[in-house]
Amino acid sequence: MSDKQQDFTLEENFERLEETIGCLEQEDLPLEDAFKAYTLGMQILKQCNDQIDRVEKQVLKLGEMGELEELDHGETGI
Repeated sequence: MSDKQQDFTLEENFERLEETIGCLEQEDLPLEDAFKAYTLGMQILKQCNDQIDRVEKQVLKLGEMGELEELDHGETGI
């Protein structure tokens, strides 16, 4: 895989994470390769968390008059 950061969708990152987990589950995986796969998995997981955080910040609710308003975290208890 290239060292360049690519923009993947959340779904693509979940697929990449599943592939990485599958790689780690191989019984004959050399330790060095396992560490590389683990590191990649942690990077993908961070990307997923960042993407989810961005989406949460963009969540909108429909106001009483039909206008869109940003979700007030105080109402959700978050």
